[in-house]
Amino acid sequence: MVATTSVKVASGVTLPFVEQGDHDGVPVVFVHAVADSWRAFEPLLAHLPAEIHAFALTQRGSAGASEPTNGYRPEDFAADLGSFFDALHLDEAVVVGGSSGGVVARRFAIDHPDSTRGLVLLGSPDTLANKPALRQLWDSTISTLTDPVDPDWVRGFAESVVVHALPAGLMETMVQENLKVSARVWRSTFEGLIEDDSFAELDRIVAPTLVIWGDQDSILTRHDQERLTSAIPGARLLIYPGAGHAFYWEDPARAAADVAAFATQATSRP
Repeated sequence: MVATTSVKVASGVTLPFVEQGDHDGVPVVFVHAVADSWRAFEPLLAHLPAEIHAFALTQRGSAGASEPTNGYRPEDFAADLGSFFDALHLDEAVVVGGSSGGVVARRFAIDHPDSTRGLVLLGSPDTLANKPALRQLWDSTISTLTDPVDPDWVRGFAESVVVHALPAGLMETMVQENLKVSARVWRSTFEGLIEDDSFAELDRIVAPTLVIWGDQDSILTRHDQERLTSAIPGARLLIYPGAGHAFYWEDPARAAADVAAFATQATSRP
């Protein structure tokens, strides 16, 4: 496993992260989904070429990071990401968001256009504001979560995002990472996602953008992804046949190759 370090950002929050690759290589920053950690990208990181200078951070409230009493909206996570760039002296990078982490990544791209060399959205929603299934999940379960969060519910939640067998131990790793997140953070983060209205601002994104989606995704539809892609100027949609929502867990080698190729191309543009 890659060695983990941490950095204290401007908000006072401490964020664990891992870093790998050539320090003179193409900078790529990975942003995980709700309740995950940097380890959501561990399989993908293992397949990245050395010329990709990769950073994967754990966001506030998740495993090993500080847990402030508030600040769990996408714009709060994006502000932390901006401070992360400052702390690590990153002038610009390709930003990759997995699932709901894509909502944070696109918020960053909107707010920090000069720092966003490219944007990759991996199984990321167009919006979560109008999804009946998510609203039902919020009303029936997430809004009433208490500590300790039920391990069986967490496992079911994690298992719902894949349709293929995962690399050995990965599901258990992610379940254990999810269980480190308090009920308050689960609730606050989901509430922030449901209330997010950044879809209306996607036309402000100027960075080259790649949207990747698995066509067996049980959460997001093709219509969602086409709508998302159409809303971002010049964005391109890449579809993985037979893949689930968390395709970067199911086939990390393919996801790594596509991210690396896009990042290299995006950073070679004038």
